[in-house]
Amino acid sequence: MFVVPVKRIKDESKDLPFFQTSEAYARIMSYILALNTAVLDRKVSDPLPESESIQKILTLLETLDSWIALVPLKSDPQRFGNLAFRDYIRMVEQKTTSLLEELLPPSLHLAVPEITPYLTQSLGHGTRIDYGSGHELSFVAWLCCLEIIGFLHQRDHPAVVLRVFVRYLELVRKLQRTYQLEPAGSHGVWGLDDYQFLPYLWGSSQLRDHPTLKPISIMKVENLKAYAPDYLYFRAIQFIHETKRGPFHEHSSVLFEISGVPHWAKVNSGMIKMYKAEVLNKFPVVQHLLFGGLLPWRAADSPPDDQTASATSTTVPSSVLSTAPTSTTPYLMSSRPNMPPPSTRPLMPSAVPR
Repeated sequence: MFVVPVKRIKDESKDLPFFQTSEAYARIMSYILALNTAVLDRKVSDPLPESESIQKILTLLETLDSWIALVPLKSDPQRFGNLAFRDYIRMVEQKTTSLLEELLPPSLHLAVPEITPYLTQSLGHGTRIDYGSGHELSFVAWLCCLEIIGFLHQRDHPAVVLRVFVRYLELVRKLQRTYQLEPAGSHGVWGLDDYQFLPYLWGSSQLRDHPTLKPISIMKVENLKAYAPDYLYFRAIQFIHETKRGPFHEHSSVLFEISGVPHWAKVNSGMIKMYKAEVLNKFPVVQHLLFGGLLPWRAADSPPDDQTASATSTTVPSSVLSTAPTSTTPYLMSSRPNMPPPSTRPLMPSAVPR
């Protein structure tokens, strides 16, 4: 059954450890790793099959982008961010239900109340006027939900990253610049990036076996210009240069240290570990994550509990949704071939934010 998702991570000492063992965590992390494998040694410009579902999501993102022009900036003095962003988020919240009903076939419309909050929360926080890795996580959770209900499939994985996620990054970077969004939960110079994380994780997979580009290659501006269109990692570094001043090693010390790692495979496995530690295991980030029928707040492999099947739930035919994902992706048991096994020790200890 579908339910309106709610926050469950309220107590850092109790809820955060449970989240690490939850079905929701397993599904999200398995999905991220499946996408990581899907873009191994692939460029953005590579020809990819784009299903109708992928094309419809891209159209939805274009619509969200077009609404920015409908919300003029406010000229009143503001210390942090532009208050017009609240109007933009309000517009998104008011119109997202109809957007998703256009996106999904009628047979999946019962899922709209559950997946809507993941999309609206993926663009930033209207009250705080900020954006961070938690909002990025919400977008991935939304995509994961779309696959669980069968709108997306395993064959879509390359396009999910290299078409949909790339377009999402363009959208949120435009929001960051237009409304001067504050970084949410930033570690400052000790953080990987003020706003994003996954461009570095999936981006390092894109580059794993590249014959000439190495992690140190990001230090040359000419490389950023040449390779940013094709590689998420290089585009993310380029965006930092566009938005920050001063020496790179000072304002982006973690990325600077990572550039000294000899191989992309080591960077990628390190990014996976860092994502678990610095995003999924950080209370300020995941406290806003929502849980429902698709991303359940229960121990992995355990049956649904009465709280999940709440009064806000809607019964769904078993042909649409079971207690396990309907996707062809084997979330909890995939072998993920061709990816380096996780190291038994931290690969970049000095690069992990403190």
